[in-house]
Amino acid sequence: MPDDERYNDIEQNINEVREKISQAAVRAGRNPDDIHLMAVTKTVESRYINHAISCGIDLIGENKVQEFLSKEPELNLQNCKAHLIGHLQSNKTKKIVGKVDVIQSVDSVSLANEIAKRSLEKDIVSKILLEINVGNEESKFGFDYDEIYERVCEISEIEGISVQGFMCVAPICDDKKVLRHIFSNMYRSYLDIASKKINNVNMNVLSMGMSGDYCEAVLEGANLVRVGSAIFGSRNYR
Repeated sequence: MPDDERYNDIEQNINEVREKISQAAVRAGRNPDDIHLMAVTKTVESRYINHAISCGIDLIGENKVQEFLSKEPELNLQNCKAHLIGHLQSNKTKKIVGKVDVIQSVDSVSLANEIAKRSLEKDIVSKILLEINVGNEESKFGFDYDEIYERVCEISEIEGISVQGFMCVAPICDDKKVLRHIFSNMYRSYLDIASKKINNVNMNVLSMGMSGDYCEAVLEGANLVRVGSAIFGSRNYR
């Protein structure tokens, strides 16, 4: 596909996604401006990411440390924030701390400690989200529901990091009622932790919903949705 055509598709897709987010927010009695749209850039070339940014995208999410670091010099991030949203291995932590605004995928206390260690070395405080395994799937990373409070309390005491909220990846499911139930449970947990007012825990972000289920996530309380293929088209996994 010629670049001009692809650029046009990206712009139209962003407008369509924003409209669907707005409709879902209004349906839920929410302000559409309270939902942040993240463009997920896995496998997407820098020029297309920059075009999305020129169309008003102010938040991107990358899955892999090395891929983000290789693209970063070419990206126009002056008015756009970047988050790491994929699984982070401890041995890659040193490379990414300080390079992104938020690490969304903190799925263990040991990883939180490693991020904190690398943050203190750089004299910064890293913002993180705790990844919750909402479907209790063995193939997925994240904390189980029944350990959320205990782990949040433990991580809140670690110097060098600041908990900003939760993220989750819903199971693959065609039943919208099931998805909404899963997202609703996640939202309740989010509100429950927020109500406890734990030191160093600022429940500002509930990151849930992707290209196939972001409307259901908005209906159930997400304030950040992570949308990739619905913006950039099907991924090329060369």
